Amino acid sequence: MDNPSALDQLAHPGSLFESLDNQAVRCQACAHHCLIRPGKRGICGVRFNLDGTLMVPGGYIAGAQMDPIEKKPFAHFLPGSQVLTFGMLGCNFHCAFCQNWQSSQVLRDPCADPSIDFIHKVSTEKLVSLAVEGGASSIASSYNEPLISIEWSAEVFKLAKKRGLKTAMVSNGFATPEALAFILPHLDALKVDLKSMQDTEYRKMGGRLQPVLDTIKLARELGLWVEVVTLVIPGLNDSNEELWQAGRFLTSLSADIPWHVTGYHPDYQMQDAPPTSAESLQRAAEIGQEAGLRYVYAGNLPGRVGSLEDTHCPKCMKLLIQRRGYRIAQNLVTPDGACPFCGEKISGIFQ
Repeated sequence: MDNPSALDQLAHPGSLFESLDNQAVRCQACAHHCLIRPGKRGICGVRFNLDGTLMVPGGYIAGAQMDPIEKKPFAHFLPGSQVLTFGMLGCNFHCAFCQNWQSSQVLRDPCADPSIDFIHKVSTEKLVSLAVEGGASSIASSYNEPLISIEWSAEVFKLAKKRGLKTAMVSNGFATPEALAFILPHLDALKVDLKSMQDTEYRKMGGRLQPVLDTIKLARELGLWVEVVTLVIPGLNDSNEELWQAGRFLTSLSADIPWHVTGYHPDYQMQDAPPTSAESLQRAAEIGQEAGLRYVYAGNLPGRVGSLEDTHCPKCMKLLIQRRGYRIAQNLVTPDGACPFCGEKISGIFQ
């Protein structure tokens, strides 16, 4: 299968680009700011220049399924609800530890070679109807990097909001101010992967650290609900110093940003690092709490991290949301987002 050719047939003119001389364009969807000449592609492989117009993905999905919102993970965004998650193909990064590499790296890695049936044509109406009919409270773009198909996400989200759904993106955060402004009217929540606090590590993945930090900051300022996830990888980003830096950065923006430290398992091109232990996740969470964050969660190891799966009131410390993996055992947060015991405001979107 010639993946680019198959996807090109579904492409349509994009919105996030600047026209330059000689029919070149400058893409504004992510912080690579690719200069794309006629007949060429951006780093992501799915945005390409056709005679001076930037063509972008749309009209298909590589996969979709109903998930607990906790799987994204979100802890303070409609807890206990279902979300229809959809994904496409391609990525603007090439992380060695990617856990969705079959779809995200299909355009650059010959080892990821799905059949043509991997591409499923779908309309925005059909996708949103699947969410509504399935009982979802929200719809999310995830699995691969949604920034590279942000125009399509905006179309889906615009219709979803008309049908009464909340909307979310699960992103590496390598965005531009233009991209955030573009999606803002149609987006409720953003989950950002903060993969490391070292720019050298980000460059190995094909990105840079500062744009990710800027995205988290700007998204908060724009009023989006933001949660941050760090996949804790032994020997890569699990030092006390680096975890402290991440926690302090988030606290400098708001102590109410939920930070999820999650367990890594060997995958894709990173098979040598051992799986993250429960003790390492507990240590990472404690560092986040010591850095000043009020909501720190440990994930991917259900039942092995004590109360770090749960939400407690940061004032009276009463148990509010009890979790076991993706399952909610109880949720006592009031619909308007408050502790029923002491009245403390619990940050998030709860209805």
